[in-house]
Amino acid sequence: MAKGNLLYAQSGGVTAVINATASAVIQAARRHKVKVLAARNGILGALREELIDTSKESIGAIRALAHTPGGAFGSCRYKLKTLETDRAQYQRLIDVLRAHDVRWFLYNGGNDSADTAYKLSQLAAEFGYPLACIGVPKTVDNDLAVTDCCPGFPSAAKYTAVSVREAALDVAAMADTSTKVFVYEAMGRHAGWLAAASGMAGNGPDDAPQIILFPERTFDETAFLAKVKATVARVGWCVVVASEGVRDASGHFLSEGGTVDAFGHVQLGGVAPHLAEIVKNRLGMKVHWTVPGDRSRTRNGGRRSRR
Repeated sequence: MAKGNLLYAQSGGVTAVINATASAVIQAARRHKVKVLAARNGILGALREELIDTSKESIGAIRALAHTPGGAFGSCRYKLKTLETDRAQYQRLIDVLRAHDVRWFLYNGGNDSADTAYKLSQLAAEFGYPLACIGVPKTVDNDLAVTDCCPGFPSAAKYTAVSVREAALDVAAMADTSTKVFVYEAMGRHAGWLAAASGMAGNGPDDAPQIILFPERTFDETAFLAKVKATVARVGWCVVVASEGVRDASGHFLSEGGTVDAFGHVQLGGVAPHLAEIVKNRLGMKVHWTVPGDRSRTRNGGRRSRR
């Protein structure tokens, strides 16, 4: 492949370590005398020709990226349409890539970002433009194909375990006269890695979380309620961790919101409040629930915690 520039972009929800990947990409490219351009706000930066020349940054600043949270170059949730649907959009991408002599495109994100990289590779082949497209792993869900451990998952796994442990201590302290059940919602539409990570919060058979619900396992309401009731009777309280993608026997998400997101995925409304309502209505127990990252408010009966 002829000498040229590398275009790097970040996509989807940023993680605590996505900038560490950016730092590594830029440093590796510099060792090979390749200039790295960073698109502002993901693929949108390429379409808008808003590109950052990282060669103007000192090596100290690039190394510091590895310890900087958030997305340094901005991110987006934007799904490219098919080539047949919006050919002008793809022509624009090729024009921008040609104008800046981009020969490598690295898109740092999850499954949908890998799909974007694939579409761009198909586009380049059709236009006869030499371009290497690479999907760079990033997702806290840890659900990328042929990727054992996604950057972003370990830090999120630790956060989940620590949060569940802290919440369990609060519930245990108040269970005698107040909350009996706490429901913690973990990210994971199709993969239960983060929910499973919550198991690190406890050491013994009665330690929290006593119940973990996975998207890979069909939700059985009767069995769930029986387990909650038995746990409260035995331990005095119960902590439930549920993946956002928990489904019923018909295959529907428990928390389907009736809308779709930018990538066409069903928008989920929150499985934690759904489960809290079930426990409150069927067992008559006071319940707290939380969706990490959400702003919190308190409600009588089913109460959202500030985590």
